[in-house]
Amino acid sequence: MEIIYSLNEIESVVKQVWEKGKLHKVWAFYAGMGSGKTTFIHSLCQLLEVEDAVSSPTYAIINEYKSPIHGKIFHSDWYRLKDEEDAINVGVEDMLDSKNLCLVEWPEKAEGLLDDDAFKIYIEVINENTRKLSF
Repeated sequence: MEIIYSLNEIESVVKQVWEKGKLHKVWAFYAGMGSGKTTFIHSLCQLLEVEDAVSSPTYAIINEYKSPIHGKIFHSDWYRLKDEEDAINVGVEDMLDSKNLCLVEWPEKAEGLLDDDAFKIYIEVINENTRKLSF
């Protein structure tokens, strides 16, 4: 499925994508720098009523949030990882095996650790305010 949207429509897009992907435990976000991965994840966490501050875990690698609707949610950013071994050393496997919702930015850095049933989301920048999302 493909959705072209402006950034002010993000909430409705997140609701559509959630309905399609909510049975998947791992969501992998493939997109370039500044394309809106964290913005999408922030909006998804709002939908799931996360009360914690949602921010990019670029330096922490993994952030953990709590949702009264969905329980524990992990948000990870693999941008700084070198490879799969590096990912394993920082605890990514434990996160992925936890059976909790895992939202992964830059999954291509250690793609071999993802199960085949990961929900893959691709975001492309069309212009400053418009994105193309496909899954």
